[in-house]
Amino acid sequence: MMNYYKSNYLILGTRRAAWLSLALAILTIFSLPAEGQKLKLQQSNPSGIYKPGEQIVISLSAEDQETDSVTVEVFKDFSKQVYAERVAVSSDGEVIYSNTFPGPAAISCKVTAGEEWAATGLVVDPENFEPGYARPADFDAFWKREKKALRKLKMNVKMEPENGEGEGFECYDTEINCTGPKPARGYFARPVEADANSLPIVLLVHAAGVNGDWCKSKPSSALNYARMGKGALCFDLNAHGMLNGMPEAYYDSLAAGPLHRYFYQGFDRRDDFYFKGMYLRLQRTIDFLTSQPEWDGRRIIVIGESQGGGQALVAAGLDKRVTAAVATVPAMCDWGGPLAGRKGGWPDPVNASGNSSEVSEAVSYFDAAHLLKNSRATLFVEIGLIDRTCPSSSIYAAINQSKGRKIVYTVPYRGHHLEQEEFLETWKEEVLRKREDFIRHFLR
Repeated sequence: MMNYYKSNYLILGTRRAAWLSLALAILTIFSLPAEGQKLKLQQSNPSGIYKPGEQIVISLSAEDQETDSVTVEVFKDFSKQVYAERVAVSSDGEVIYSNTFPGPAAISCKVTAGEEWAATGLVVDPENFEPGYARPADFDAFWKREKKALRKLKMNVKMEPENGEGEGFECYDTEINCTGPKPARGYFARPVEADANSLPIVLLVHAAGVNGDWCKSKPSSALNYARMGKGALCFDLNAHGMLNGMPEAYYDSLAAGPLHRYFYQGFDRRDDFYFKGMYLRLQRTIDFLTSQPEWDGRRIIVIGESQGGGQALVAAGLDKRVTAAVATVPAMCDWGGPLAGRKGGWPDPVNASGNSSEVSEAVSYFDAAHLLKNSRATLFVEIGLIDRTCPSSSIYAAINQSKGRKIVYTVPYRGHHLEQEEFLETWKEEVLRKREDFIRHFLR
């Protein structure tokens, strides 16, 4: 039985800040429309979580609309349209959709009237989502060989000090050799004078992309976490082994050249799949951090959003020393979903290949749903119930495999980004503050 926590909040975040979402509850609030909002959706179960066979009722009120009808679209598992109608509405509210489902199902509902729209999502029987394909019989043996080869390679670390790190702390532009095609690169920050066995580890990982600001490691990010609590060992790891602090033209050339659509590179060959190198760099960085004499030997937290959220879950599966993963709308989950009639998590390689058997076999070794099988890390996960990029079904299929504590946020009004920005202030008050409290508690 999963250890979910429930409360009455709504999580909504921007792309830039979404991965900050943490709290100790399932957040659910539906009744805080901004001034001028015309469309308002409500569910019969405001949590967005339903039991098998429980009646689902979605109603809509439309105030100050120029039209008295809206278009309603309902999708199941982000792959099948189960309802599409033009329906009449009023300011008093009308039921626009009602149904029941006997087992696991992710349902999203969107209404549109001209340029106005509103959307809500829900999930039925989430604890019983399972991966869409089998875990390979040699899965553990494969990763045991990869980690053995990685650790057999003598660690070679290059560290260039950054200027302006601040009194009492130091930061380094760091490169660590790796068995993958590229070294691990990022910024490593720590207190200057810390006792041995006294500091936790914080590993920051990044969302998808190459040349966006969110894709790049920064000294300020590493130093921010290094200063928390009584100090921490923090590494801000870029996903691609890119050089740090380069001119924009360098990153643009990577995005247009060797890293163009990197997420599909080699996806039909296990040993050539791009994510293999990404995951090995992740493991190498953890090995580097745990070799530092200041590590307390107990606490490792990995934090990320989207692709970074997927990396956080992967880290919790790859390395049993990871004690907590903060994963906001995580990618890389249940790539086998299309084989079970569901949309897979980003980048959805099986679907992109037309359900190729070669692709499904190759990528199954890198799916967070399979990596988490024996994890006992605490998973702190935010799920947007209208997120088509990283669907709720894919995330549940992954985290259901873990044996550790699970603190899950389900957010009925959240997609992959903050589409409904009228909830930003609510998010800041009810989510950001709680997320910061959680991190501080972990690092105290």
